[in-house]
This record gives sequence, C-alpha cells and structure tokens, in this order.
Amino acid sequence: MEKFPFDKSIPKNLALLFKDRVAKHPDVNLQAGKNKEGVFEYYTFQQVYDYVMGLSLAMRNLGVHRGSNVALISDNRPEWLWTDLALQALGAADVPRGCDSLGNEIRFIISFADCEVGVFENVKQLNKVLEKQEEVPLLKTAIVFEKFQESELAAKTKIKIIDFRALMDEGKNIYEANKDALKAEIEAEMEKTQPDDVATMIFTSGTTGTPKGVMLTHDNYISQLSCIHTFLPSKPGEYWLTVLPVWHVFERLIQYVAIYFNNGLAYSKPIGAIMLADMAVIKPQWMCGVPRLWEQLAKGVRKVMQKKGGITLKLFNFFLFIGKHYADNKDKVLGHVCRFKKRNKVLDCICGIIPMILLWPLHKLGDVLVFSKLREKFGGRLHIAISGGGALQKENEDFYRAVGLNLLEGYGLSETAPVICFRYYKEPRPGCVGAIFPTFEVKVVKEEHGVVSDETPLPPGQKGLIWVRGRQVMKGYYKRPDLTEAAINKEGWFNTGDLGIRTFDDELKITGRAKDTIVLLGGENVEPSMIEAGLSGSEYIESSMVVGQDQRYLGCLIVPNKEAVQKYAEDNKISSDDYEELLETPEIQNLFVNEIANLISQQNGFRLCERVNKFVLIPNSFQVGVELSAKQEMMRYKISEKYADKIASMF
Repeated sequence: MEKFPFDKSIPKNLALLFKDRVAKHPDVNLQAGKNKEGVFEYYTFQQVYDYVMGLSLAMRNLGVHRGSNVALISDNRPEWLWTDLALQALGAADVPRGCDSLGNEIRFIISFADCEVGVFENVKQLNKVLEKQEEVPLLKTAIVFEKFQESELAAKTKIKIIDFRALMDEGKNIYEANKDALKAEIEAEMEKTQPDDVATMIFTSGTTGTPKGVMLTHDNYISQLSCIHTFLPSKPGEYWLTVLPVWHVFERLIQYVAIYFNNGLAYSKPIGAIMLADMAVIKPQWMCGVPRLWEQLAKGVRKVMQKKGGITLKLFNFFLFIGKHYADNKDKVLGHVCRFKKRNKVLDCICGIIPMILLWPLHKLGDVLVFSKLREKFGGRLHIAISGGGALQKENEDFYRAVGLNLLEGYGLSETAPVICFRYYKEPRPGCVGAIFPTFEVKVVKEEHGVVSDETPLPPGQKGLIWVRGRQVMKGYYKRPDLTEAAINKEGWFNTGDLGIRTFDDELKITGRAKDTIVLLGGENVEPSMIEAGLSGSEYIESSMVVGQDQRYLGCLIVPNKEAVQKYAEDNKISSDDYEELLETPEIQNLFVNEIANLISQQNGFRLCERVNKFVLIPNSFQVGVELSAKQEMMRYKISEKYADKIASMF
C-alpha cells in the first residue's frame, strides 16, 4: 500500500474541480469576509458558483477569452476568488499582484504579460497605473472592486473603468435571463481547458532583480491536490484563516485546497490583534503563515508574560522548558528525528522513554494551567498550523512544540506551485522541511559556488544543490525561453537554487541559498541564512543581514528590537533622549557584541569563519516593499543598495 496515495477521481482542471465540489456540498460555506461594519458575512459554495457564472458571462462580454491574461491587483478578499474562478471558467489566466507593489512594478507586469483587462482592488491601485499610462499601452479596461467616483477618473484616462458591483449585476441579469442554457455554455467551456493550459502567471517577488512571470498550469495544482489529503486530513465545513498575500503562490494553493476539501476561507490580516479577534469568531481548524508571522506571535506571547512578571512569568518559562524537553524525548521514542547519518532507533527510544515518562506529569500540568488557555486564544480548534515561504527558526519551532500546537513546515518555490516537501503530520521531524511530495523526484547534487560540478545524486547526509523533476514544475517563464532553459535542463530537472541535505528517511533539510552563499577571501563558503537564524534567537534583534562577499571576515546589518533595547537601557540606567544616539552608546554596542558572540559561537555549532566581526545597528525596521518582499523575505540586493555606505564602513 502506498504511503501517500493519489486521489484518482480528481477532475482535470481547477474550474471542473470547483464545479464538482459545488455539486457535493453546495450549502457548505466557502468564504467568510468582513463587511464595512467589520462583521463576517458568509458565502456558500453554491452562492459563489452562481457569482462565478454571472461574472464569467460579463467578463466574456468585455472581450476576455481563452488564452487571455488578466491583471489582478488586490489583497485578500472574497471578490479575488470570484474573479479567479470566473477567469478559469473562460480558459483565461490571471496575473496577480498585491496592493503593496510599487507602480513601476505593476506597470511592468501588466505590460509584459500583455494584459488588455485589469482588475484592481481600489482607485489607489489603479492610479499606480494611470500615473504613467504610456507604459501599459495594451490595457483597455480596468475593473475596480471598491466604490469610486467616476468623475475623478474620467479626465485622467481613455481606459474604460468599470465598477465591479455593476459588472456583477450585469452578469447576474444575463445569467438569470437564460440560466440553464448559459450555465451549460460556460460549463462546456470549462471542459475545453486541458491540464497543460496556464491557470495563472505569478511574477516572482523580485528579491534578486527583475520579476519573472512563472506560468503555472492547471495540472501543476491538480497534481498536488491529488495527494494533499494524506498530508492534511481536512473535513467539509472546516475553516482556514487566510492572512498571507493571496497573490503569492503559497496562499494561492490554499484557495484551491479549501475548494478540494469543501472547506471555508475566512479572510483576516497578519496583525496580531486583528488575527486573534477573528480566530475567536471563526475558530479555524487550519492556518498558514510565514516564519516571521509565527515569530511575531511567539514574541507577542512572551511579551505579555514578561509584563505580568513574578510567579506567572516563572511558571510560564518553567513549563515552556519542560514542554520542550518532553517534546524532544517523545520524538526520540517515536522516531521523529532527522537522520543525517544512520542512527539506532531502538537506542533513541531507550534514551528517550525514561525522561519522557518522568516529564509527563509536569508537561500535563503545564498544559492544563498554561498552554491549553494559550491555544484557546487561537480559537481552540486549530488542528494544524503551517509555516512556509522561508526557514522556520528553531527557537520558534521549539516554542510551538512546547505549547502543543502542531506547527508543520513546508518547502517549495513559485516555480513548483509550490510544495516540494511537507512535514507529514503523523511523523513530524523538527529540523526537516518534511517528506518529499509524491509528485516529485528529488536529487541533491554536488556544487561549487552555486554551479553544479557533478549531476550524480549525493547520498543521504551530504549537502548539495537541490534539483526536482515532476508534474508540479512550472511550464516556464513567460516570454523568457532563455531563463526557462537555464532553470530546467533537457531531462526536465529544475534547479531550485537551494542547498540542502537528504535524510535517511527521504526527507530534506534546507541549509541555504546557493546564490546567497558568501565566499570569503580565504575561500570559505558561508551560508548567511544560518547565521541570521542564529541571531534571531536574541530578544534584542528584530532582523539581520550578514554580508562579506570577497572580504576577510563577515559583517552584519542589524535592526534592533526597539522596545527590548529601550527597556534594557531603562533597567541599566543608560540615558539618551534620542533612540539613534542610544544605539551608539558604548553600553548598547557592548550589549550587541555579547549577544552576537554568545549566539554565533563554536558551542552553537558555528565555525570560526562564520563569526561576525563587525556590525552596524539600523534604527528603522525593514519595510515590505522597501527592504522586504510581500511574503516578508529580505530583498538582499535592495538592502545592499540602500545601506551600501554602512556596509562599506564595516570593511
């Protein structure tokens, strides 16, 4: 029997999948979105299907047809999915982007993707295009989700601007006038869509330069949905809290996962207070987040406990310590340990069983007194939470394991739609990004400075460059066959650009990015992400970026945790009226010298060449759209440009 069996009954494209799920559970809620009063309104599968039917008819009247690329510039909201599904029903593809994108980026994408029609969340997003209309010569029609004053736009442009609600009403009237015939007509159009047809074109977030249009097909998504049931045992009617940018490939998949399982999508924001309030209402069973979100939540909990202080803080820290060690020993007993070299599972079990038994009463007490109440704040029904879009730091992973939340890590890229690996909930092994998805072949190959030196697969335990091949690999980069050829070789192997190690349990551990590898003058290769992960263990460090290419030693740009630094200054009577001046005081500089030395040390597994010799403190947090991408990844090239003088000062 296969460990990860496929669902062979799944339809051939996403539009037909939606149609199939509507037929099975028409009255289950697919969406929960807030109205102007901040109250959730609910939309069933059948309601959304009817909206999609009408909207697809109205968009067809605008000239959208099979093969059209339609810009979709909006953040998470119910109308986003209606539009996406309507385009799929017509055999068209959307080209999505979020509201934090800059005008030049949006115009580039709309023009490069040959979009004649664009859908925008509000006037603010449309204005990013209108300020330089000459850069989008093909754009003829703009649809706006939110209400706007027609007079304020009419003088600015010759582009036809349509209110989304008016378009919905038009579609509804067309649909209801001849419902059966038109429904059959659109559903016949759905049948024409082949697995290899493009469903969406997601432009990479530009962490390394000009965005590239990743063409993802219906089969890229259908293939992973066909085996997702093994990894996420969800039931009809359960809810996902959706907080990530929906245009991004990770959250995009979850839209279709919810449809596959007949689940609901509740739209929230990645802001602690808003998210927790929404959790109390929705009580979700599932949720996805990037590592930075899980880090912020964990730090928020710690901050609350520190404010309470006294016996409450001591008990919390004690039970957190107990919970971590109980989880560690339980993993040994169950064999949930990453095996980078052959280990004796029986010996692991023997070593773990006695500590596990001894720690169990205290672990149970901590769960009753502290952690069960904490889980209640997440709605009380959260089965599984998922971290993706970057490396989950060990400190944060340990925190959630200790409090009893099953936080699973996944790994993938836009070009793989996205899941390559996912931690199997029955056998979660901390430190690994999980089991290789059954839709993929994966091999780790030898490389030097990001260039493959030998394509022979490396055995488990040896680090190299990760290559994948399978149904989920993208169709290619839009209008860039040169880049496609460079990324996917003639045998179909896609170079992920990530460095990793394959374990003896056929799982992966990610160790860094080949292109981010720093080569020092002495020839030593250094993975900055590992050092940055180590530095994140400090309560005084919010963000960091390690630099030092072609230098004798490493330097680091550090964004301090302002609140923690100011409290340290207050506790130690370090006076300064200005925060930037405070960061330059000898006492604060010494604080960071000691933090770095303690964290990036031989005792913590770092080599001498990985020590940070110099650093610069940056007073302002990295911002999305400036130094961070939409999924809150550092855009290293932008940070290097912005802080070039500070980087130079370290060398």
